[in-house]
Amino acid sequence: MIEAHGLSDVGHVRKTNEDSFISDTALQLFVVADGMGGHSAGEVASSLAVDTIAGFMRRTEEDGEVSWPYGIEPSLSFSGNRLRTAVHLANRRVFRAAERHDEYTGMGTTIVGALISGRRLAVANAGDSRLYLFADGRLTQLTRDDTWAATVLAAQGISGPAGRPPPSMRHVLTNVLGAQEQADVHMSEHDLSGGEMILLCSDGLHGVLDDSTLQMILSAGGTPVEIVPQLIETALTRGAKDNVTAVLARYDGE
Repeated sequence: MIEAHGLSDVGHVRKTNEDSFISDTALQLFVVADGMGGHSAGEVASSLAVDTIAGFMRRTEEDGEVSWPYGIEPSLSFSGNRLRTAVHLANRRVFRAAERHDEYTGMGTTIVGALISGRRLAVANAGDSRLYLFADGRLTQLTRDDTWAATVLAAQGISGPAGRPPPSMRHVLTNVLGAQEQADVHMSEHDLSGGEMILLCSDGLHGVLDDSTLQMILSAGGTPVEIVPQLIETALTRGAKDNVTAVLARYDGE
């Protein structure tokens, strides 16, 4: 059984909400996207990505004949490959929309998605929207950020104070959907035993709430319907300047 809830808030600074999400317990699919680009292009990019992923999941659930335009990754399960293909299709749709419309040039979106099948959790991400797993009182980040700090500095083996990026580079993304014809999608799969909570969020949330704060809120208990508004309100109270989006799913077992 899976119980889930998602919310998105425009925040106190921005005029539009460029985040999109889906929380579908029937599909056991959960996605958060954070768009970017001028003239409302960010909102378009994130919405296109989420709609494409959800649409592919619905089609492949109902139709036994599935085409795999991006091939099969042998290390992934069938569900993992479904999620991987859906994200690649989302990249293609955002990229082509940007090519067709001058006002959308340069638009893109982060993506983080979770698909549960049985006791298996498939995770996909590109950008800096994150997925956390909360189990046995511990919070673990299952995604990696595609940011200048996380990629360039880490590759150089720089950490500590010397590894802190300059302010101008702090929020620079190195990978998003829609920027290139072929996407770089990070995939992983994890076993679930029951009792876990899965948190997907945009950087409007995790950018102001550190892991210890997130763990404290999740440890306090409650249902996703109760916890998600608390997460967003806490981020807004602590000065979140971006759109804030969170989706929380509780997995209680098959």
